[in-house]
Amino acid sequence: MYSEKVMDHFQNPRNVGEIENASGVGTVGNAKCGDIMRIYLDIDDETQVIRDCKFKTFGCGAAVATSSMATELVKGKTVQEALLVTNKAVMEALDGLPPVKVHCSLLAEEGIHAALWDYAQKHNLVIEGLQQPKSDISEEEEEEDY
Repeated sequence: MYSEKVMDHFQNPRNVGEIENASGVGTVGNAKCGDIMRIYLDIDDETQVIRDCKFKTFGCGAAVATSSMATELVKGKTVQEALLVTNKAVMEALDGLPPVKVHCSLLAEEGIHAALWDYAQKHNLVIEGLQQPKSDISEEEEEEDY
């Protein structure tokens, strides 16, 4: 079953939409389940603080809820702090996910990383600890041991 927080973020998602001329945009998906997530970041170039974050997700309720929570977790954080937002942090903030929906939190983490990667590429920056993200996390899922 889903926690109250998961249901709340699914029924009342925060930060839905697009950011025009976003600093970074990340799109990731899971070919196995069909979920697709796109995250938009508005980053202050001087302070590297994320001023705004929005998302559009096509997928199940858990995918919408993890997207919503991920945007809440990175807003107001620096690029380096946002890089530390893991799928486990997203799940904890939602009071957990059923084991069959853990991949949705991986989408959220990879979506953030993909948007940060796009930002770094656009500005010729190297963000310590950031690696080129996968566009399809279903390959990574098989390697993970839940």
